[in-house]
Amino acid sequence: MQTLQQKASEWSGVPTAQAFSIDDTNLFNKLGLQTFINLSTNFYTRVYDDDEEWFRSIFANSNKQEAIQNQYEFFVQRMGGPPLFSQRRGHPALIGRHRPFPVTHQAAERWLHHMQQALDTSPDIDDDSKIRMMNFFRHTAYFLVAGDELKNQNQQIPCKHAAGKDNS
Repeated sequence: MQTLQQKASEWSGVPTAQAFSIDDTNLFNKLGLQTFINLSTNFYTRVYDDDEEWFRSIFANSNKQEAIQNQYEFFVQRMGGPPLFSQRRGHPALIGRHRPFPVTHQAAERWLHHMQQALDTSPDIDDDSKIRMMNFFRHTAYFLVAGDELKNQNQQIPCKHAAGKDNS
């Protein structure tokens, strides 16, 4: 049975070592806080203005400013900066936090499309950092897809204690 990381590598096309090359340099020190704020603002502006209603609907019950803050704080923390996200929200627990949302292959690709555009239009991020970040984002998006599929499998499989019981 494949691990979630193995599935993420297979589905994303990004080997784990490349996905975590963000750990080879401190991107927070290199880019600074404002760059992460700008990236997340750019990204979520694209998400909330998406032409596809099915994709926008995923974020319909989310506050845009809160989504921006959650994302840039997570990025800062994950890419070498202070633990802003954990200080405010606790452990990132990405699969658990994304549990209420349909994290499908299609949704991951749409998310990645907007992130790639946000990176491409971020003049404060050098090309090497963009590649490292996009590899991490692609791998992580498919890690969440794998987690979502596992969640859906678990919902369809009754627990062993419920087997044979009449729930009517």
